[in-house]
Amino acid sequence: MPALCRICLTETPHPPDVCDGCGGETIVGHAELNDLSTAHIDCDSFYASVEKRDNPELADKPVLVGGRNRGVVMAACYVARQYGVHSAMPMFKALKACPEAVVIRPDMKKYGVVGMAVREMMRNVTPLVEPISIDEAFLDLSGTERLHGASPAKTLARLAADIRAEHGITVTVGLSHNKFLAKLASGLNKPHGFTVIGKQETVSFLAEQPVSSIWGVGKVFQKRLERDGITQIGQLQGYDETELARRFGEMGSRLARLSHGRDNRRVVPGSGRKSLSSETTFSEDITDVVKLKRVLWRQTEKVSAGLKRENIGGRTVTLKLKNARFAIRTRSRTLLHPTQLADVIFATAAPLLEKEADGTAYRLLGVGLSVLEPADHCDPIDLADPDAQRRKQVETAVDDLRARFGRGAIGKGRILKG
Repeated sequence: MPALCRICLTETPHPPDVCDGCGGETIVGHAELNDLSTAHIDCDSFYASVEKRDNPELADKPVLVGGRNRGVVMAACYVARQYGVHSAMPMFKALKACPEAVVIRPDMKKYGVVGMAVREMMRNVTPLVEPISIDEAFLDLSGTERLHGASPAKTLARLAADIRAEHGITVTVGLSHNKFLAKLASGLNKPHGFTVIGKQETVSFLAEQPVSSIWGVGKVFQKRLERDGITQIGQLQGYDETELARRFGEMGSRLARLSHGRDNRRVVPGSGRKSLSSETTFSEDITDVVKLKRVLWRQTEKVSAGLKRENIGGRTVTLKLKNARFAIRTRSRTLLHPTQLADVIFATAAPLLEKEADGTAYRLLGVGLSVLEPADHCDPIDLADPDAQRRKQVETAVDDLRARFGRGAIGKGRILKG
């Protein structure tokens, strides 16, 4: 069974208790260690880790990133997680569980810089990098042995060490023979883990995992499976695909494939981002549609700026609302052509908002775009709307002025009236 020290990269034919090269105990060993090439890399508690890196006094303290008053936890460090705190938890609940936690407001610009730098390090290892979010990505390292003079496993261990040395954060690596298993592996031994799932053990390994380990099996679908007595993946393995498809439709076919570890999706570079959005949690609940629309306009400008920065646009506009009882409403509309213009996003989302402004008190409002496409597909000349081109030119002029003199240099009418 080949083994590798993740500290000094010493390779041995059998996993020792302690590395002969450096005396470290961070050894990964597996029969198929040098035969696998599909990986998933996930930065450990990314936002919180960056904040701890920048302020060493926080090293041993529980740190939460998010809004203090009525926001949610965007990231919880591993010290905070020992108190039962996790991301997406309402901040007031997190502070009740861990009163001594240090709450830090998110600095998305800083996180973006670090995330893009880490992604560039991944691309230096292989061109086949498929980002999922700012802090995680799939990598296909097949055929890179001659380039790096090392197996994919060793190259990944070196990459993890380099990321830690250059950026002061750790990553967890999952290595397997397909994307589903690589992502599953990367979630098993965090932080700073390196987990391998080989072909030979795939079915037996999956048999012991809960059905929630399968992508797409959320809480609602998990309860549906529980009603049928299915809680473990091993139970799914006992059904043939026809039976699961009859019970659960297309999702049943997916369950049949993934329960046996079959996933033929390729790592597709550059296809990671699926949507771009902006959300605001209010300090006090809002019912007034005029106030809500002011917030919506500011959010559409943020989303538009992000789309333009990444040279993409979106076809589906989605409005998100959360009421005082934390119930979420989402409403979507798909456009004929993709857009990256704030004016178009607002004009699409505002009617959706007006229908939901029925006196309900809302604590959160968000807007986002999905079904993303390259910028050159966006906002074509519309002969049915001759004024559209003028609005596009006005928005472009505003963008240029802001780029030269700062974001506060000029505002459009909607925000000035607010």
